Amino acid sequence: PKLQPSNQRDWNRTWYTDKPDLTECFQNTVLVWFPCVYLWLLAPFYALKLYCHDCGCIRISTLCTAKTVLGFLLSGVSRLTFTIRCNASHTNLTLTHCHTLSPSLSLTLPLSPQVLAICIIQLERIRGCRSSVFLFLFWVLAVVCSLVPLRAKIQLVMYEGITTDIVRYTAFFSYFSLQLAQLFLCCFADQPPEGKTVLVKNPCPVKDASFLSKMLFWWFTGLVVKGYRTPLEAGDLWNLREEDTSDKIISDLEEEQEKTIAAGVALGSRLPDQAQILRKLQKEQSSGFCLLRTLARNLGPYFLTGTMKHCMILPCSLFHPYPLSNSLLLGFMNEEDAPLWKGYFYATLMFLLSCLQSLFNHQYMYTCFTVGMRVKTAVMGLVYRKSLVINSASRRTCTVGEIVNLVSADTQKLMDFVVYFNAVWLAPIEIALCLFFLWQHLGPSALAGIATVILIFPLNGFIAKKRSKLQVQMKFMDGRIKLMNEILNGIKILKFYAWEKAFLEQVLGYREKELKALKKSQILYSISIASFNSSTFLIAFAMFGVYVLIDDKNVLDAQKVFVSMALINILKTPLSQLPFAMSTTMQAIVSLKRLGKYLCSEELKDDNVAKAPLSTGVLIDNGTFSWTKEGPPCLKRINVRVPQGSLVAVVGHVGSGKSSLLSAMLGETEKRSGSVSIKGSVAYVPQQAWIQNATVQDNVTFGREKQKTWYQRVLDACALLPDLEILPAGDSTEIGEKGLNLSGGQKQRVSLARAVYRKADVYLLDDPLSAVDAHVGQHIFDKVIGPKGVLRNKTRVLVTHGMSFLPQADLILVLVDGEITESGSYQELLSRHGAFADFIHTFASNDRKESVTETATQRATDCLSFLPQVRLEMYMEYFKTIGMAFIIPIVFLYAFQQGASLTYNYWLSLWADEPIVNGTQVDTDMKLAVYGALGFAQGIAIFGTTVAISVGGIIASRHLHMDLLKNVLHSPMSFFETTPSGNLLNRFAKEIDAIDCMIPDGLKMMLGYLFKLMEVCIIVMLATPFAAVVILPLAILYAFVQSFYVATSCQLRRLESVSRSPIYTHFNETVQGASVIRAFGEQHRFIVQANKRVDFNQTSYFPRFVATRWLAVNLEFVGNGVVLAAAILSVMGKDTLSPGIVGLAVSHSLQVTGILSWIVRSWTDVENNIVSVERVKEYADTAKEAVWTVEGSSLPLAWPQTGTIEFQDYGLQYRKGLDWALKGITLKIQEKEKVGIVGRTGAGKSSLALGIFRILEAAKGAIYIDGVNIAEIGLHDLRSRITIIPQDPVLFSGSLRMNLDPFDTYTDEEIWSSLELAHLKNFVSNLPDKLNYECSEGGENLSLGQRQLVCLARALLRKTKILVLDEATAAVDLETDTLIQSTIRQQFEDCTVLTIAHRLNTIMDYTRVIVMDKGHISEMDSPTNLISNRGQFYRMCREAGLV
Repeated sequence: PKLQPSNQRDWNRTWYTDKPDLTECFQNTVLVWFPCVYLWLLAPFYALKLYCHDCGCIRISTLCTAKTVLGFLLSGVSRLTFTIRCNASHTNLTLTHCHTLSPSLSLTLPLSPQVLAICIIQLERIRGCRSSVFLFLFWVLAVVCSLVPLRAKIQLVMYEGITTDIVRYTAFFSYFSLQLAQLFLCCFADQPPEGKTVLVKNPCPVKDASFLSKMLFWWFTGLVVKGYRTPLEAGDLWNLREEDTSDKIISDLEEEQEKTIAAGVALGSRLPDQAQILRKLQKEQSSGFCLLRTLARNLGPYFLTGTMKHCMILPCSLFHPYPLSNSLLLGFMNEEDAPLWKGYFYATLMFLLSCLQSLFNHQYMYTCFTVGMRVKTAVMGLVYRKSLVINSASRRTCTVGEIVNLVSADTQKLMDFVVYFNAVWLAPIEIALCLFFLWQHLGPSALAGIATVILIFPLNGFIAKKRSKLQVQMKFMDGRIKLMNEILNGIKILKFYAWEKAFLEQVLGYREKELKALKKSQILYSISIASFNSSTFLIAFAMFGVYVLIDDKNVLDAQKVFVSMALINILKTPLSQLPFAMSTTMQAIVSLKRLGKYLCSEELKDDNVAKAPLSTGVLIDNGTFSWTKEGPPCLKRINVRVPQGSLVAVVGHVGSGKSSLLSAMLGETEKRSGSVSIKGSVAYVPQQAWIQNATVQDNVTFGREKQKTWYQRVLDACALLPDLEILPAGDSTEIGEKGLNLSGGQKQRVSLARAVYRKADVYLLDDPLSAVDAHVGQHIFDKVIGPKGVLRNKTRVLVTHGMSFLPQADLILVLVDGEITESGSYQELLSRHGAFADFIHTFASNDRKESVTETATQRATDCLSFLPQVRLEMYMEYFKTIGMAFIIPIVFLYAFQQGASLTYNYWLSLWADEPIVNGTQVDTDMKLAVYGALGFAQGIAIFGTTVAISVGGIIASRHLHMDLLKNVLHSPMSFFETTPSGNLLNRFAKEIDAIDCMIPDGLKMMLGYLFKLMEVCIIVMLATPFAAVVILPLAILYAFVQSFYVATSCQLRRLESVSRSPIYTHFNETVQGASVIRAFGEQHRFIVQANKRVDFNQTSYFPRFVATRWLAVNLEFVGNGVVLAAAILSVMGKDTLSPGIVGLAVSHSLQVTGILSWIVRSWTDVENNIVSVERVKEYADTAKEAVWTVEGSSLPLAWPQTGTIEFQDYGLQYRKGLDWALKGITLKIQEKEKVGIVGRTGAGKSSLALGIFRILEAAKGAIYIDGVNIAEIGLHDLRSRITIIPQDPVLFSGSLRMNLDPFDTYTDEEIWSSLELAHLKNFVSNLPDKLNYECSEGGENLSLGQRQLVCLARALLRKTKILVLDEATAAVDLETDTLIQSTIRQQFEDCTVLTIAHRLNTIMDYTRVIVMDKGHISEMDSPTNLISNRGQFYRMCREAGLV
């Protein structure tokens, strides 16, 4: 017979046979040489890498010794094998040709692979490499290449027996065992290098993990198990790796930025003015990209390693495991005489390629998230540092909210960008590859699929554009949150004025608009989801339709159908990623520009204030200052010389520039001309006290060590010791945000104590005595500021309205409209008989007093119980809110949708199995029509389900928001004092947003994939019922893995969100107190604190995203197991199964990995977000105040007509169990009576006012107004009929008119008349929009005095029979105070007036004065009688200089 060519014979032996094998020559050459060539070629490069990266020397460990010993043993066995082969070649010359090529020959050389491996092991040890990827891959190749000879040897032993060549067999089996042992040892990491072991309390285990553990995320398993067993706490989390900490990241970034800025400054200094302006504009435009470049230089190299891993997926995509292996498998099913081993081979190949793809993909994602985390740290750090140096002009262009937004929203956009950036260029490549393979399968018909893709894309683009226009929902949401923030900050005023309903309506107005926009957006999104989820069907329908209709000879067999379907399923991923990646990139560019603009905004100039060694304390020479570069000057021609150790008083009307003068001394203003010099360190007390959310002690020491005696002396001097006795935990009492649980006076004294404790050289005091009592003010002046105070030898600049302190000042500066009109000592100014002298004579001996809330409540932190999983009740609560009438149709629609999908897929498999008659298939038109009808039915069902869930979600969120809003507004004042406003705002913002969007989206996804999984299981079990045996254990394993993950993930999510709030609180605080922080030079300490908070947050964020990768890798291996099972069972049932049903089963099982990970991800999202329902419902069970209005009340409309008030044995407690704030008060106030209420701190003055307004309910006794017991009427009926002018003048953002009359009950004429009486008419009529003038948040665009006058105008507008004044003129100068007092005397002549007095001279002409002491009335009579009795009131008058 004619001999076949050699290579044909080899293929017959290897491929075209029932018993495949490789030729002995191939086994002894290629399989042996391949690992060796890998080692020889790459070893020099690897050695160079090790040489460049020295991590320290590792001591010889057991692991290293074992590897070295095994290496020598392998070398010995190799030498033995070589000797045996040499002997064999002498006896049998035919072997020589192949064997002489064996690398064993190189044993005679020092480069034997085993010797080289030993050298690399030692080199790795010396250079500190703990786990070797290079050698791991070498041993994997060596073991895999030895598997074929191993099989051959085992067959020979079974056939011939081991005795025929015992030495050779033993040598080979030993060699293989030693290789396996080396591979096993390579799976472990060596000990850390000497001197590199940093003693960290809880180090991240990734450092100690081996290469394999890192690839499979096994190092994370410990935390998952811990989280499953017990709820995780912050202490259980690992410390950040050094390269992830704020210090490391930001120090690297700042180095990089300094290089960039230095280059820019060198050029900028040489440009003329006009060019500089243009350059500034370009700088703002390019600054974002400058930031990107800086980030890229620092984080780019690490990101590139991830990108390379991602690119390794590309070969897998080129020869994608799914279509390639599926095509081969279906080809095998069609061949009748194909040997079974090929089927098993294809099934295994499919499994291995899928596993490799999973590994590379998740390593890439891990890298992306790590880079994202570092970007977040970097941006937060840069923005925080910038907020400490930004100047006032730039600061005014962005609100605190906007700055916080930069570190929350914009940072998130950049993190998303890192994750999806590579999809921008990789997705088009994957799409092109899929379309190329489709063309190969279906020819030009693939163009129909491309056309469908091109049609779906613009549709989704159009929808995305429409939805972005509907993002006005965000505008309404911002408006609602801003309003809620103001409501929470001014809740006391709302309750005093009974304005809750007006503001409730405003919030609900915003909410309705927000939900309307959300509903439209969700319907559009549903169209988008329906078109995307139906895209597989639409593309297949178009391609198959064109394919069978253009030519009768085109038949759809199983291979064409299911390989095309697998390709279309792959196509969906890049198709969905590309638009998302593009939109993420666009959003990131916008965020970069915003960040860049902020980071490039003007900073305070270091040369604003010179630190010169002068004999003078403060020197300003011919200074002109303004708040902005372009704006009008706020101070002109300022010449000030403050001698060292002197006391300088600055006086002037409201708005004359007193505070601006201190700001100029601090360097906070824009210096137009002149110079400012200060000697030594500075301490600053701002007009509005800035208090940190920390203990009293921390606020006073402010970063310095506590010196006990000095600390006590400071507290005593600042009159804080009596207050500390009242506070629940003394000086360890935690002060709420913005000093929530302290009175105005207490805040001011803490602020002063902070300055005094500092022992600075120069003290700048901006009216620190404005909010304190006359006697306390006198005490502080004597003990602190005055000539005998603790600061007597220091340079002091005091802004004041208090006239009694002026005679003791060394120098007085009189400011008028930003200019110093007079200066000199008290006597000098009086003798000049100028404006100052007139002022003094008019307002002689006026002084002021303070109120303090009687008890300071300790802040209650917002701690939610850490439950391992969310209680079932929350789900029930949520679904109950939606209603069963909605839920049943949703479930039915899902079942119908998946039923349609299953039917059209099964129909396709029947079509593929249709026999071919004369090269064609029959009834193709009818089959196509049925296929189309089923597919379109599914698309409509998808649209129906998504719309139904969205609408259900909106119904639920409307109800839950309404309940939350009503619960909060009906809560008593004590609730707001113990609950931080940040927590409440978080409920209205983040939690409601989660209920609006996150929960419905998570439910859509979870239910969709859950039903899809059921469909896959049904199909696989229909094809191969035996698959149930495999699917069941895999399902149990899956449930086991995901239960571990969900428990840990929920806890990590909670820990992360709990640690996120302090970052924003600290940010908020810093931005508001930046001037104080700068004045004290504490920037570095605050930066360290911010770093700690960011790092603490990242310690829970890092394990959170690793948990997702850990889950995904493990689940995808489970999913790949399902694929392997379906494929192997199909091969086993080859004789009974049709190719169509196998194609259907395998192509569906290929989707399992994706489906499983999406189910768990969406389930976890729902689990994490359903917590929001729990947090929103939390306030349903808190105590509520009495009803606002009593139904069917018989209260007359004109009540109260006379204004008599009667207290009958009245008692009051702030909370049960606390001391009585008022006890046994029995008192009758007649109509039109004017009563002054005085008393020392904590005497119960304010408690009387709180009792009359029922802010606190009576603990015993009653109050009668006009004979009506106020406890029996509705709160609004009471509060709307009496009026208060409160101590803190609170305004809300909105028009001036809304601030005066939120219910629109008065005419414009009435409002103008009240403004005229409040001395505001001239001011308002000069405003651009008059009554419609927009007040900013908290009324910050009006001065403190003007805000107080607006409160007076409110009272004049309501004109009720009872008026309560609670320290109403504390913030105004004496002239304005006189105006207010005269207005009250004239306009409220026929009303009952109760004044909690601060300046005793204002109540000297009152009919009666009540002196309070420790909660009861100690004296009560007319002022003259009380003075003649020489009791407590007399002593207070004497202190104020009135007697």
